[in-house]
Amino acid sequence: MVIRMTDNDIELKIRALIDKLRPFLINDGGNLEFVKYENNIVYVRLTGACKDCAMIDITLKDGIEEFIVNEIPEVKEVVNVDD
Repeated sequence: MVIRMTDNDIELKIRALIDKLRPFLINDGGNLEFVKYENNIVYVRLTGACKDCAMIDITLKDGIEEFIVNEIPEVKEVVNVDD
């Protein structure tokens, strides 16, 4: 029997993973906020020093996205929401 996680379960796990990543970003003057999880995509907001950093794409795709996707196979992508 395969037990599938609900979107609510996935969102809780995403929030927990973001909480693990947040101290590393805060240490560099940035931060990471969960916005929403929809259609297998995680929407986040990078703030502080991360918002204008030249390395934002690498941080997002090679760091945050890779970490979350490896932990939660249902997640297909992580997207930064820019205000």
